[in-house]
Amino acid sequence: MKKSLLILILCLAFQLNHSQETYTINGETLELKTDIDGKLDLLWNVIDGEYRYFVRTENGTITELKNTRDENNNYKEEYKSTLSELTGMSKDKLKLTLYSLRAYIDAYNSSADPNYTSSTTESKAQFRLGFSGGITNNPFVGNPENKKTPMIGAELEVLEGHDMPRHSGFLQARHTFDSDDFPYSTTEFSLGYRFRFVNTETFSIYGQVKFATLNLSNASFINESDMEVDVNETSFDIPFIFGVGSDIKVGENSYITLIYGELFAAFLDNQGNFSTDIAIGYKFNL
Repeated sequence: MKKSLLILILCLAFQLNHSQETYTINGETLELKTDIDGKLDLLWNVIDGEYRYFVRTENGTITELKNTRDENNNYKEEYKSTLSELTGMSKDKLKLTLYSLRAYIDAYNSSADPNYTSSTTESKAQFRLGFSGGITNNPFVGNPENKKTPMIGAELEVLEGHDMPRHSGFLQARHTFDSDDFPYSTTEFSLGYRFRFVNTETFSIYGQVKFATLNLSNASFINESDMEVDVNETSFDIPFIFGVGSDIKVGENSYITLIYGELFAAFLDNQGNFSTDIAIGYKFNL
């Protein structure tokens, strides 16, 4: 009985700490989460697929942090002026991301109120989820006629915990389809690393290497008896496959990504064809 009561109390406490409240702001009814509670509160939520952020002052006034575009399609960054006027703090490195806003408002509350207790912990990592599709000629598989087939992929990228990270690791899953002309398909899981040698606020260009791969492959061929044979194979490799890519920022938390994923490998032989392994995709911050 005591154990059940304790579990119930913990569940209620968790729910209260992560509950949402309903607000009416400029005639719009919104459910928002309170992320920071202090002299200046930070409220936010994902509404219709868009991250929206608000601040609440001690007198209860709620103001949205906006970043609209002007007639030339450039960001106006109104949120910087809003927060600078409320806090008097420098806005130079401020970004309209949850990570940056947390750090900024937490720093203000700490300086403005000696009794303020920070409820945030500095994140050591950021996460991005991505999906992509493209074509490949499977450069490390025998392909005498250099046939190209479609592929799809998904990945979780783990980045340094600041606004313009250069280093990241990724876990990737991708599937290469077979075709009538090239009856080979594989599902690959890989672990890799990226370094952004060009890194700006709007785009980055990086080199990447896949350290380890696990492939679940299927191939069909006609044997000497004129019979079709299916071969299923599972292989684990440490191939060091090198590639390049670019992330182009299209929103505050989203990117279009271009990847030339398999240029060459240190420990796999190219099978005689120049690599064609190109994908385009979409990433967003978690």
